[in-house]
Amino acid sequence: MNKGAMPSIAIQIEMLENLVPALPHQYHRLVLVVGRHGAGKTRLLKELSRRADRAIPYLNLNLALSQRLLDLTSKERPLRARRLLGEILDEHPEETLALDNIELLFEPTLHQDPLVLLQGLSRNKSLIVSWPGTYDEDGQILTYAEPGHPEYRRYQRPEVVVITV
Repeated sequence: MNKGAMPSIAIQIEMLENLVPALPHQYHRLVLVVGRHGAGKTRLLKELSRRADRAIPYLNLNLALSQRLLDLTSKERPLRARRLLGEILDEHPEETLALDNIELLFEPTLHQDPLVLLQGLSRNKSLIVSWPGTYDEDGQILTYAEPGHPEYRRYQRPEVVVITV
């Protein structure tokens, strides 16, 4: 997408709907909807999920994963986070899921690489994920947080489809 005015939510929904059928043919069945806090990512995913012509459940990842991590010790959490997330996704028989509020994946104590984790999970299901951060289209650089922040992540040329909002 160009750096000019952002397209309307209707156009963004149409873009996502057009991508969904092609996702099962991709190695990483993953689309990142990238934008800063308040950019409209949640509204976009909820609207996509609401559409009657496609069954795409909307999941609040922070809520679902944190509930399962609560009963684990701090040593067990990093070891079981990936498996628990896989179980959460497997509870939904649909081929495509919309994941929002993924900030927990960046928690340093979980020792996860959020993008690699999502790419791995997208081998079994198509995932449309709200990524709170930025994407520099010219340099193809995906970021989360700011340099110096404990949760900072930077990925150059991520092997996923990126839509900026």
